[in-house]
Amino acid sequence: MLVCATTLERPNLSTLKQRKGWHPHKLRERREKHGLSLEAAGDQLRHVARRGGLNVAANFQTLWEHENGNTYPGPHYRRAYCLMYKATEPELGFRLPLPAEEAGDLTLPLPSPLNPAATDDAAATISQGLDRVSDHTQDQDPSAGDALKARVVGAWRGRAMSGSLGTTTLVLVGGYAGSGKTEFARFLGDVSGWAFLDKDSLTRRLTERLLTSLDGDPHDRHTDLYLKEVRPLEYKCLMDTANDNINCGISTILAAPFISELKDPAWLSRLTNRCKARGVDVAVIWVRCDIDSMREYIEFRGAPRDTWKLAHWDEYASSIDTQTSPPGVHLTVDNRLGAAISIADQTREALRRVLS
Repeated sequence: MLVCATTLERPNLSTLKQRKGWHPHKLRERREKHGLSLEAAGDQLRHVARRGGLNVAANFQTLWEHENGNTYPGPHYRRAYCLMYKATEPELGFRLPLPAEEAGDLTLPLPSPLNPAATDDAAATISQGLDRVSDHTQDQDPSAGDALKARVVGAWRGRAMSGSLGTTTLVLVGGYAGSGKTEFARFLGDVSGWAFLDKDSLTRRLTERLLTSLDGDPHDRHTDLYLKEVRPLEYKCLMDTANDNINCGISTILAAPFISELKDPAWLSRLTNRCKARGVDVAVIWVRCDIDSMREYIEFRGAPRDTWKLAHWDEYASSIDTQTSPPGVHLTVDNRLGAAISIADQTREALRRVLS
């Protein structure tokens, strides 16, 4: 393949020095080992990215820039490369490995297929009940309604087979902006089938309109106006929605910073006690990340609500603790350098291959 001479730039040595463990030649070696041209690798990368919901253009010039060290791949590119080559970031030369990554295989073991439980009678009862409440006098496609009812019965059967009918769990996934908490919470939802609620998705538009009505900046997330007048309402909406789910016996995963909440042992104690009285278990996950990776992701997503953080980065960074988890956390996920999200990607892809 011929590349225009004007594009043959020398690697940016200052950039190379800033990225410890970055060895671009490993990416090229991995592609050549797979017998792929730059164009073919781009085609595969776009396919993998679409399947994983990643924002990747992947033209051959971009791949060439990555392999020659002129441009360091962004977060979604690195995730897509790892999925395509079935490798970790350190193996592809993007960075140095964390201690846990030096062991080698980082994908989780896959569960054995479940044996069908004796739930046929109960499933038939649900099916008959849905049939009895269906108004067959309406001019509707009966096959579509039957398919929906079958899915409802199938969902119940899956819960029965897994023994989760009598166990409802509320999972709080917290972490600082850009830590990867939303991605990890979404991964938990993918593999568990539990409901997933993200605070920003649930409240952002209302938050922006409320701040505007209060003569504030719709993207404010740091002044007293937001912290005292708006933020408590955001979390109230999130928790009220979660309560609606768990009252129906639906295990639910919440993604939000939960920074102030988890620093207050009384808040978590009240929540745990209220849930325990209803037979609901509460689990708290904290997603830990390093400051440079958080900034990279915040810059990458380009959300207006992050404008103040980026403009006052040193001030913001000095206010957060990246070394320890808040009290009451049951599990800390180590997403330094994006390691945990890479594992989640690999595991999700492995499960997709098994189930397909």
